[in-house]
Amino acid sequence: MNSPILYWFRRDLRLSDLPGLCAAAAHGPVIPCYIHDTPDGDYASPGGASAWWLHHNLSALEAALEQQGSRLIIRSGPVRKILPALVEETGATAVHCSRSYDPGAAELEAQLHDTLAQLGVAFKRFPGSLLFEPEAVSTQAGTPFRVFTPFWRQCRQQWEPAQPLAAPAELPHPDAWPEGMPLDALQLLPTPVNWAQGWENLWQPGEAGAQKALDTFMHNALADYPEHRDIPGVDGTSRLSPHLHFGALSPRQLAHVVLQHSHLQPEQQASADKFLAELGWREFSHHLLFHFSGLPHESFNERFEGFPWQGSPAALKSWQQGQTGYPLVDAGMRELWHTGYMHNRVRMVVGSFLCKHLLLPWQAGQRWFWDTLVDADLANNACSWQWVAGCGADAAPYFRVFNPTLQGRKFDPEGDYIRRWVPELAALPSKHIHEPHAAPENVLAKASVKLGQNYPYPIVEHRAAREAALTAYQSLGSK
Repeated sequence: MNSPILYWFRRDLRLSDLPGLCAAAAHGPVIPCYIHDTPDGDYASPGGASAWWLHHNLSALEAALEQQGSRLIIRSGPVRKILPALVEETGATAVHCSRSYDPGAAELEAQLHDTLAQLGVAFKRFPGSLLFEPEAVSTQAGTPFRVFTPFWRQCRQQWEPAQPLAAPAELPHPDAWPEGMPLDALQLLPTPVNWAQGWENLWQPGEAGAQKALDTFMHNALADYPEHRDIPGVDGTSRLSPHLHFGALSPRQLAHVVLQHSHLQPEQQASADKFLAELGWREFSHHLLFHFSGLPHESFNERFEGFPWQGSPAALKSWQQGQTGYPLVDAGMRELWHTGYMHNRVRMVVGSFLCKHLLLPWQAGQRWFWDTLVDADLANNACSWQWVAGCGADAAPYFRVFNPTLQGRKFDPEGDYIRRWVPELAALPSKHIHEPHAAPENVLAKASVKLGQNYPYPIVEHRAAREAALTAYQSLGSK
């Protein structure tokens, strides 16, 4: 009973609803560890905003473990070397972890299994970050789903939501602790300029912060979710995506709370179903990435590999900086830069603008979002960008080109969202705030808007950009 088990935290940075941690605690001494591996390759390491979140989530996990009389052993380096070395150092008899579904994870886990088996140590993976294991959901032909609706329908038909597990009452500690490194040594926070200053007032990473955000959503936003989720000027979404990505909240915990709420308040069943479908899109994205590992790099629809993308660095920079001359697009890009987050409806608009107005490749948008989003998730990011570009699974049709001006008028009619993030336009009347370049000179002057000086003219004209996009898409033919 004195031989410890290593619990290897990955993207499950919590203590509750962790089958592997509960199993380890029932055995005896537990040594919790986190290994910061930064392998080469695109998207192998978190972007800047995600690294900020990871630091604070790890800090919260450290504090939670200390309250249990335990501690988090932090190491840095290749997992395939560090983990076996830590096993030999501690005399652990087993390693427990939550399963990962990202490309390369299965290969790493198989290698760890073989390496540890040679040491006489069991390597046990447990489910934890998805509602459904990818192998458990397939078409009648046994192939992966490529369309969301039938995928989610099958998920709901076989859904047997279990009660989430409580955190272990205690975590027995070993006779001796191995050495770890301080969290600050991982250098996850921005330096030398702290571009994330003030984010601690916007976000509370960690399990307690996730529960607080969940409670806020359930009490304030779920009832009106179907109507308010598309309105960026109100708090109508859950903002739980970063908590889910880093595992401070499990999807099973979230689904259980929403289902329980809908049973107690049947009149909110439609709202609950709509929100659960959004959770389903997360499952679908991970399902696709698991089965099609090239998603972050290659168009899911192969014929788009020949798409005539343009490569304008100036246009990309204008988009990144929120200086396109389209207020809703600019508001979204500035919200992203200042908060590490962007409203979902606006994400679709800015994504469509990049791909279909500027004819810039979706991979460029994916890279920018990877570095600037606190909820940057490889599966969600790749699938969403391919969807908006028209080349992904269940994609928006190529001829759907969002008009950012009309989108602004529809979903931000009074300009509340735009006024917040594009303050140079704040004094414009609602009638003109979505299209300042078309406003009369006296209206612009009264609002102190000087086009070409303190706010840009549109970098492309919508009608011409739409025609260019349709011509480019049609050039692919049906091959």
